[in-house]
Amino acid sequence: MKKNKTDCDLKTCPLCKLCLKEWLPAVAAGRKNFQVKKGERIFSEGTNITDIYFIYSGTVKVHKQWGSEKELILRFAKKGDIVGHRGLGIDNIYPASCTAVEPTTVCAIDLDLFQSSLKVNPDFIYQMLMFYTRELKESERNMRNLAHMPVKGRVAQSLLTLHDKFGEDTNGCIDITLSRQDLASYAGTTYETVFRIMNDFTEEKILRLEGKDIAIVDKEKLVGYTQEMTS
Repeated sequence: MKKNKTDCDLKTCPLCKLCLKEWLPAVAAGRKNFQVKKGERIFSEGTNITDIYFIYSGTVKVHKQWGSEKELILRFAKKGDIVGHRGLGIDNIYPASCTAVEPTTVCAIDLDLFQSSLKVNPDFIYQMLMFYTRELKESERNMRNLAHMPVKGRVAQSLLTLHDKFGEDTNGCIDITLSRQDLASYAGTTYETVFRIMNDFTEEKILRLEGKDIAIVDKEKLVGYTQEMTS
């Protein structure tokens, strides 16, 4: 990662927006801003936590090793989101890795400053609690889907989740450009399976593909595949 010459605006990330006005100088003094290239690792699974990161611009993926050669993408994070927080606790180890999906700027807060911020900013800690609750529900749903949902349903659910999080661009496509491999890792399947399913969805006029970009044409049909759970 390369140190960014331009600091963040102290208005974008949840910490800056929710902390007490009197605490902002401490954040300003302790933050570190970095530019991250597409495909560059921000932190790695199994290493000690040094910083908590807020996404100032761009998009990253949070992923775990899945078997010897595969990865499972747990979530995507965009501007205003936090990453690196999952390992907070007794051992303070990153339980997953984080990699930039596109050129990204991050604001890093070291662990001591982050923990101090939690102790003195009640609005921030409340929002963090709500965030953890949403993440837990999402993780439980994803684990249930991996165990019980047919692969076509998992791909459909992944596309719907991406659409909800990133919205649409001016061409009506989901406003994030992913490789088919990343989509496969997010749905918990293989590249070949995703390629086949995407072609099926296109033939059924559920999706429209423009290179790597994906537009949802028939959301109702796509939702229908997520409801076809195995017994």
